[in-house]
Amino acid sequence: MPARITDPEQLKELLGIPFTPEQTACITAPPAPQVIVAGAGSGKTTVMAARVVWLVGTGQVAPEQVLGLTFTNKAAGELAERVRTALIKAGVTDPDALPAPGRHPSPTAPPADPAWPDPDNPPGEPVISTYHAFAGRLLTDHGLRIGLEPSSRLLADATRYQLAARVLREAPGPYPALTRSFADLVSDLLTLDSELAEHLVDPEELRAWDTGLLHTLADAKLTNADLRKVPDTAAARRELAGLVLRYRAAKRERDLLDFGDQIALSARLAGVPEVGRLLREEFRVVLLDEYQDTSVAQRVLLSGLFGGGTGHPVTAVGDPCQAIYGWRGASVANLDDFPEHFARPDGHPATRQALSENRRSGGRLLDLANGLAEPLRAMHAGVEALRPAPGAEHDGTVRCALLRTHAEETEWIADSISHLVRTGRAPGEIAVLCRTATDFAEIQGALVARDIPVEVVGLSGLLHLPEIADLVAVCEVLQDPGANAALVRLLTGPRWRIGARDLALLGRRARLLVAHARADATEDPDRRLAEAVEGTDPSEVVSLADALDTFLESPLREDDRDDDALPFSPDARVRFARLAAELRDLRRSLSDPLMDVLHRVLAVTGLEVELSASPHALAARRRETLSNFLDIAASFAAGDGEATVLAFLGYLRTAAQYEKGLDNALPGGENTVKVLTAHKSKGLEWDVVVVPGLVNGTFPSAQGREKWTAQAKVLPHVLRGDADTLPDIGSWDSRGMKAFHEAMKEHQHTEELRLGYVTFTRPRSLLLGSGHWWGPARRGHAGPPPSSRPCTTTAPPATARSRPGPTSPPRTRRTRRCTRPAPNRRGRCRSTTPPWLGAARPPGPSAPTWTPWPPGSTPGRPPTTTPAPSTTRTGRHRRTTRTSRTRRRPRTTRTTRGSRTTSTRTTRRPTTPSPRTTSTRPPRRSPAAGTPGPPSGRPCPTRHPPPTSGPTAEDPPTPPEDRRTPSPPPRTRPASPPRRPAPSPPGTATSTPSPASCCAPATASPTSPCRPPSPRPS
Repeated sequence: MPARITDPEQLKELLGIPFTPEQTACITAPPAPQVIVAGAGSGKTTVMAARVVWLVGTGQVAPEQVLGLTFTNKAAGELAERVRTALIKAGVTDPDALPAPGRHPSPTAPPADPAWPDPDNPPGEPVISTYHAFAGRLLTDHGLRIGLEPSSRLLADATRYQLAARVLREAPGPYPALTRSFADLVSDLLTLDSELAEHLVDPEELRAWDTGLLHTLADAKLTNADLRKVPDTAAARRELAGLVLRYRAAKRERDLLDFGDQIALSARLAGVPEVGRLLREEFRVVLLDEYQDTSVAQRVLLSGLFGGGTGHPVTAVGDPCQAIYGWRGASVANLDDFPEHFARPDGHPATRQALSENRRSGGRLLDLANGLAEPLRAMHAGVEALRPAPGAEHDGTVRCALLRTHAEETEWIADSISHLVRTGRAPGEIAVLCRTATDFAEIQGALVARDIPVEVVGLSGLLHLPEIADLVAVCEVLQDPGANAALVRLLTGPRWRIGARDLALLGRRARLLVAHARADATEDPDRRLAEAVEGTDPSEVVSLADALDTFLESPLREDDRDDDALPFSPDARVRFARLAAELRDLRRSLSDPLMDVLHRVLAVTGLEVELSASPHALAARRRETLSNFLDIAASFAAGDGEATVLAFLGYLRTAAQYEKGLDNALPGGENTVKVLTAHKSKGLEWDVVVVPGLVNGTFPSAQGREKWTAQAKVLPHVLRGDADTLPDIGSWDSRGMKAFHEAMKEHQHTEELRLGYVTFTRPRSLLLGSGHWWGPARRGHAGPPPSSRPCTTTAPPATARSRPGPTSPPRTRRTRRCTRPAPNRRGRCRSTTPPWLGAARPPGPSAPTWTPWPPGSTPGRPPTTTPAPSTTRTGRHRRTTRTSRTRRRPRTTRTTRGSRTTSTRTTRRPTTPSPRTTSTRPPRRSPAAGTPGPPSGRPCPTRHPPPTSGPTAEDPPTPPEDRRTPSPPPRTRPASPPRRPAPSPPGTATSTPSPASCCAPATASPTSPCRPPSPRPS
């Protein structure tokens, strides 16, 4: 092709984009393998499109000789549109010469440019598709080389779950190790099949490996529950692998393929030298987008076709700090090892370049993201810290709020968004990014109550909304009589309103039914067999649905009681009977098509009428969410006309379990506030982003990746293609298992850092982060981490066993010093909120100012030197023992010698006093004693600055005034000489730390010894 572009400046002028020197170097690089580590917001899509324009415009390749691959159809369409627009804008392609599909060029159009060699055959367009679509095309063109028929069809989600359920029903068995429910087994079967395909592992190889593991464990001493669970898991995985073989055989019989089969079979084709040669001749340039999210099988496919020392011009773009899809088989090691996998013909590794200028967010937002990603940059080569565009160094705002309860946090979020909308911000420029979908219902309800248009994105989010959860609960009860949790949701819901007493009596009746069946187990075997045929199998589990059916069959006695004499209320009896009759009627239609069953459930249960009776704005939003859910069900059933409720429930169960993007739903174009999970936000951006739940255990999440030692559906790490990047067990004993769990925690922490980095790089101008002290499902309080905890905090009493709710914080609290955090059960500092909540603060004069107390002192106590106390555990709570004495109040002993009586004060153990029992402690003083300190409940100066404008961030809850009478100083023995306190363990502080150490950076070592709070006076 003739050259039309000869200089990079000409490219900038043609496209109208002021490329940075980094971008220019990546765009104009010679056609050779290279990997571009592109940070968040650094314009990687723009660079890829401009590179195509440069290579085509300089005459190095024709447009149709360019192959671009990405993950989603939306990303592929966006990249194709960018490339097409850039080619037209640069004058390389004539838009009139590229008619739309089905449209021919106008006969009156001007003639083509004579620079083209053939005006009647204008150049085509680059081939832009997804990785799976490219694998499907490869199988269509070359599948016969490995014995694959071209007539093979791609499985839809409905057909996959339907076929897996059919395989499970027809499996001969027995399968004693598979004890999960039928719907769970369907999901486990598909998950294991997908993992085997992603890592190119044969099911027979997995079965042989698990057999060897069972032989190894037979001679090992399994000393704890985690170790004893491993043989059961291995046996279950071996049986599940056998079911995977049957599932794959069923697919072959029907000429069906799923996405995992596409990639695995394409990887086999990549090993055929002729296939790689043909593709390299067809596509002179290859662009790989989001390469850090590719799996091991995809890496084998691409390196087999375009790598392996061929030196083919492959450009991979990705960011290891944004590798958040490891749970679905992605391996970040693919990006790190790209230079070796796609080496040059002379053996030298491919070139590595970086894009680090962020043109999306302001400098203050990037300071926060860079501080969070600092450990990630140290783990991967070629990653540089993000820097703002020139002039945006001081742009962007970060606001943090630490609220008293979870409910107050939700209200603060809704009030902040309402304020932004009222002051002119478009709702479509605001997004709420949650770690999980559990808070979607509360956030949506709070926004709807303020007349803010809101959209819940994704199937996993819809499942947590009350109207959808009720519909799914009815379907679960219809399909499985043992779905007790779903039935309890219906009974306690707004329609039936069953109280706790009647619900407990129903559970007692369900247990009595099973007990009666088991009591007859010693009778005649023939009779037991007849009863099993009749449906009263003694092996049945406790079922509330069975107990519910008794209200349609058992008559009442004269005293208005049943045969079991359980005192149900009259209203409960009527409601139980009506619900049982309703469920019995609905079960008759389970064999109907899926959509017919769902509409019948809506009509019989009156859910549509209930939604219409809601307030106007709320009813409209609920009807929208219900309509969206029915659309998802319709698309699920469209792939298979025989889709059943069971298959659909298996699909929903998987979506609820992996709240990270099972469906490819993306935010719509409506002007609404988007509520979605953090995983779904990747690749998107908004002007304002709200991140709630910045509390340890929520975000970052304490629930790590499922372990192969406890889950049969998880492939053992040693069999994975990326085994070198994952921890594994070194020895089959308690020490080896503990080390494995600790390594998995560290791995989970790294993944949470990546997810936090993705989340905090989505906003353009404003980031709102929030946390809470007391949550609905938390025993203790949450709050900031040890390194950023407010200098005066509140904590529940050590013996309290009540669970504080969102509106009922503990009634009695005590004030403790902010020295070091209390240790957890492993002796490490207990972190309560993510380090990024206080790890970085945007520059500015917004930090609060006050005079901290002097170093070595705390409010209410003078500086003192005391040895570290000891901590013991009792049940789920810890008991802190004073180091100076074992009891707070000495015991008085009277001794009579003749006519003289003396009183002495002794400790609980008066034998052989240790140095700790003779040490003295100054009297306790109240905070009002005059020691200077920050206001009660205020955060540390280096953490959580209040907002400078806009919605006001509230302070942490103020602890109540300590009205207890100070205890008198303990009496010491005057005859005993003063002794030195016991030496502290290495690394412990010998004096009370200053506020600077209290508010130390969040990167402090988590293994440093911790100081628990002082005990409550007896």
